[in-house]
Amino acid sequence: MSLPSPPLLLITDRHQARGDIYGIAEAAFSAGCRWLSLREKDLPQAQQRELLHGLLDRAQKIQAKILLHGDPALARQTNAHGVHLSAGGDAAAARRMLGKGALIGVSVHGVEEARAVDGKLVDYVIAGPVFETQSKPGYGPALGPEGLALIAEACRVPVVAIGGIDPQNAPDCRAAGAAGIAVMGGVMRANIPAEVVAQLIGALAQPRPR
Repeated sequence: MSLPSPPLLLITDRHQARGDIYGIAEAAFSAGCRWLSLREKDLPQAQQRELLHGLLDRAQKIQAKILLHGDPALARQTNAHGVHLSAGGDAAAARRMLGKGALIGVSVHGVEEARAVDGKLVDYVIAGPVFETQSKPGYGPALGPEGLALIAEACRVPVVAIGGIDPQNAPDCRAAGAAGIAVMGGVMRANIPAEVVAQLIGALAQPRPR
């Protein structure tokens, strides 16, 4: 399955958000984002379910993809478009539960993890942190573009870069072989989320450096 277009994944974090999740999602959608994943793992499942339904309603008319960072069973219950698994997550079980049409991703942090990904079960990986990030300070050493390039070369599915990515360094991720980028805090904390999203999409639209 191909990645949504544009290949910009917005991941939610209500703790960093300047507004409510729905408002930020709508702003991102208005700027062209078509791929969002709800990552509110500390919320009870009932509240995650409510948020997913609200996001899916808002995404339907523009055909945006809504995923869940979390439990595949909850993604299935809400008819989410897929799930993103933590490093080491059971992709086989998620695929059995969600079916062939679901978008399934997994996090990786190094070359060996990337090399072990089964392309028959997983559609994409998120690799990071590429740069130092405010969202998860101290979350492993930054890969840098060089480390990202090694992961992209080793992986059999598209690689989505995450961690400290902004409109200025997004082209570096593309040059390193990333098929797309994922952002969280940079949009969640933004005074004008739509503006940041538009800038990121613009950066992704630039020809990939050779």
